[in-house]
Amino acid sequence: MEYRGSTVYNQDDFFSEFIQRKNREDSPNNAIEGPIINELIGNVERKKILDLGCGDATFGKELLLLGAKTYTGIEGSEQMVKSALTNLKDTVGTVEHISIEDYDFPTNSFELVTSRFVLHYISNIELLFQKIYNSLKENGQFLFSVQHPLTTASFLSKRSGDRRESWIVDDYFLTGERKEPWMNKVVVKYHRTTEQYFNLLRNTGFRIDQLHEGTPKQLHFKSEEEFLRRQRIPIVLIFSCFK
Repeated sequence: MEYRGSTVYNQDDFFSEFIQRKNREDSPNNAIEGPIINELIGNVERKKILDLGCGDATFGKELLLLGAKTYTGIEGSEQMVKSALTNLKDTVGTVEHISIEDYDFPTNSFELVTSRFVLHYISNIELLFQKIYNSLKENGQFLFSVQHPLTTASFLSKRSGDRRESWIVDDYFLTGERKEPWMNKVVVKYHRTTEQYFNLLRNTGFRIDQLHEGTPKQLHFKSEEEFLRRQRIPIVLIFSCFK
């Protein structure tokens, strides 16, 4: 069976293992992507924030503690929404249980739109970029991360197990749907080149301020072995853009 969008997170076994992996100290989320996002996001005080694919809204809770005026999370997984509501209890944060594709983006409403490791699940990203652009206020920021295209081009190196010890890069310029074996499930993602992401953003009207490929920094890793392993290939691509 194949899972599209957020549907795989409604599977109890997958959800539990995903949360455990995500919360590991040396996970890519915590040791690579998180520090870069925190650096690029800057001061969030008094900002209205939209988070696409918010997951359990741990990030939303952090933003509110840093002084964000409002936080709206969009999440398609029922399991994730339940966790998000728990995390946002007694805050002004809200979560809408709806897919990103079906969400009705309000116009000229947010100072910041974020999305972390989510947009590689979206088929029509060109349309989504336009909706995000329209929802931002003038000079608003769009900050997002995706799996690095070198890792979504081919999943041949995952045939022998979930943990890659080598990486096969193939069919890089053949963009489109990919089926990834992941934690005993098959998840549908969409491969795009770095150039494609860049041009789609620019053609939408965004000013691309920064691009990061997640260079590992030793201070964020507890394990020396994991730090050395993560220097072999980029696993995250992060864009910071402004309207």
